[in-house]
Amino acid sequence: MSNINQERLVNHFIDIVKIDSESGNEKAIAEALAEQLGQIGFSVEKLPVPETLSNGFNIYAKLPGELDGSVALSCHMDTVTPGIGIEPVIDGDIISTAGETVLGGDDKSGIAAIMEAVRAIKADGKPHQTIELAFTVYEEGGLHGSQHYDMGKLESEDCIVFDSGGEIGTIITVAPGQQNMKVTIKGRPAHAGLAPEEGINALTVASDAIMNMKLSRIDEETTANIGVVKGGLATNIVMPELYIEAEARSLNDDKLAAQVAHMVSEFEAAAERHGAEIEIVSSRAYNAFRIEDNDPLVQKVMAAFDRNGISPFTAPTGGGSDANIFNGHGLKTINLSTGMAKVHTTEEFIKISDMVKITDFLYTYLTH
Repeated sequence: MSNINQERLVNHFIDIVKIDSESGNEKAIAEALAEQLGQIGFSVEKLPVPETLSNGFNIYAKLPGELDGSVALSCHMDTVTPGIGIEPVIDGDIISTAGETVLGGDDKSGIAAIMEAVRAIKADGKPHQTIELAFTVYEEGGLHGSQHYDMGKLESEDCIVFDSGGEIGTIITVAPGQQNMKVTIKGRPAHAGLAPEEGINALTVASDAIMNMKLSRIDEETTANIGVVKGGLATNIVMPELYIEAEARSLNDDKLAAQVAHMVSEFEAAAERHGAEIEIVSSRAYNAFRIEDNDPLVQKVMAAFDRNGISPFTAPTGGGSDANIFNGHGLKTINLSTGMAKVHTTEEFIKISDMVKITDFLYTYLTH
């Protein structure tokens, strides 16, 4: 096994989760990581993103290797809210928070693991394959940083994203595509007490549509959800307009298209029945991906886990990650668990032993 320095790994993780970096506010973390990567020998490029997206930047970094092979390693630098003033708490093997914020192990545990693995490899003087890093802004809430990543920088044909939970050894090889729908229903206002029959209630239209809609778990590959509803002026006014945001996801592109078409048609049919106007903006957030178990990248990752005495397994996920975007650009990408748990909640935690395991995996993978 490697000479991973657990204390250095944990200290670095603690240091970077204390840097506020909610989505869109990644300048401080990006600057810190760019400097640190330079100090451990990477050539570093700060890749601009639209100012409307973030005050920070995406990072490309490269460390040429002596062994054959090249791999891109990727994590996102942002956290969800509440992520300001994170106070990490260490209790035995567990790192959690004081309870007011998320921890930010999603996804700074991946960043810490990558950087400790490289530090250990260099300290041991071990030859390694060429390492490219793709650190992104604003992954949470839309994978925006990876959508703006300069893919021309990456020379590797394989990429590993470290942005999943579950047991160490979990290899995400299947992930859904997602379609977003923004729906505006325009009815007609009227006085709710004097002449309600003269109005068209936008909420009634929406209710009619939703009652006829297949939602939640559609099948083992497909889900759909109405997530945002905004409307209404006062109780004495028939609701003239309603705004809805909805999504559908599926591991199967045909099923996703069918579910979206079903939701759109139910909205349109309800609007027609009630004489309301409707506007629907439907856009693809990201595409599904599926990588076979016998793929050389998957096999090489499995071999590295096996060498370390960890039993790897492939699994699907219901969530999207930068892996969806990179696969969509033709860069073969899988997503590995870092052991992060209860992410996106104030109960988020990670085991130090799991952080060491994924760092050890990286050491083994990069030096073989």
